[in-house]
Amino acid sequence: MKKKTTSRREFIKKTSITAAVFSIVPRYVLGGNGYIPPSDQLTKAVIGTGSMGVNHFSYEGTRVVAICDVDKVHLQKAAQMVGGGVKTFHDYRELLQLPEVDVVHIATPPHWHGIISVDAARAGKDIWCEKPMTHTIGEGKRVIEAVEQYGRMFRLNTWFRFKDRFYGMNTEVKPIKKLVESGLLGWPLTVTVGKLTGFDWKFYWTGKEFLKPEPVPAQLDYDFWLGPAQYKPYNPHRVHTTFRGYWDYDGGGLADMGQHYIDPIQYFLEKDNTSPVSVEIDAPQQHPDAVGTWRRIVFTYADGCKIILDGEGTEDVPYIAGPKGNLYQGFRSDIPDLNKKLAALPDPEPQIVDFKESVITRRKFALNEQNGHRSCTMVNMALVALRLGRSLKFDPEKQLFIDDEAANRMIMPPMRAPWTI
Repeated sequence: MKKKTTSRREFIKKTSITAAVFSIVPRYVLGGNGYIPPSDQLTKAVIGTGSMGVNHFSYEGTRVVAICDVDKVHLQKAAQMVGGGVKTFHDYRELLQLPEVDVVHIATPPHWHGIISVDAARAGKDIWCEKPMTHTIGEGKRVIEAVEQYGRMFRLNTWFRFKDRFYGMNTEVKPIKKLVESGLLGWPLTVTVGKLTGFDWKFYWTGKEFLKPEPVPAQLDYDFWLGPAQYKPYNPHRVHTTFRGYWDYDGGGLADMGQHYIDPIQYFLEKDNTSPVSVEIDAPQQHPDAVGTWRRIVFTYADGCKIILDGEGTEDVPYIAGPKGNLYQGFRSDIPDLNKKLAALPDPEPQIVDFKESVITRRKFALNEQNGHRSCTMVNMALVALRLGRSLKFDPEKQLFIDDEAANRMIMPPMRAPWTI
């Protein structure tokens, strides 16, 4: 008697029903006609085809098979770039139903990151998300829940904790982590991130006050572009590349560059499973709609370590200052024979730095939803403090602000109907 086989479509349907218990098996494991060798590329769908999305079409180990955008001009140009019969969509929810997609790359403005990440996880897709991971602390917590519930792999697209030279430090992060772990600098440590240590906060990402309403271009579905954000009349400065200057969608240069700069610090300070207990700000009063600049932001951890964001570049200090020694821009130090001492120390534990390996093995990527949420939480802590115009205390375990109802309301503010996360 011939044994009855289960079709791939039936298998995916059954697995989706029990996703809370079992991971949805990816296309890579199932294969259309059997096993797909690891040398093959992941199939990827890109949601958001502005400058960020199109620049990531050719990421290693991936092949774009579908794209989505609410701007028809962006979508048409992107389709021409990809070629090869790429499928195009206006509504990302339709794209998520494609069975041939392994990974969804989210390259929208940040106010969409959380919702699309959760929907992608629910649809059985692995997720490659641009920074900042989410627009609020509460959305980050919900993404963690969804990724765990549906057994997905998640990659946050900032990579400095595991490759490339780290801005003004003229080195990868690995030797910095070895230095911190060695104890040669002592403890607690203070890390200063600003122009004089090689980091630019891009204050040109500010908003304009009192924008004049203008007609919506025919090619743009502005209502869909706004999505969960509160309705504001259309002005071209709100959308596309300049959206970063408005609180409803992003948070200026701090949100743009914050995870690039802060995430490696969380890594080498071994703070991936916690958050600071306070954030102090020195900044002008912020406009309720348009993002402004700031002078100084200080995060303090329970053990006394600090991260200082220097917005003015006026303080000539080490990148890392410790009670026993300092590390300066360009990986210069006042510790004698530093390179020789570091060469004798073991390297940090290996990480998975190829997302294809995570998808195949179902083991977490180096920068995933959990540690990515913690570094994103720092960015969002600072944004809340700036918008409220005051310093704040924070409970890293509960992930709530202490004795500040207004700040806690901003952890998960209401979304515009019908959008929820």
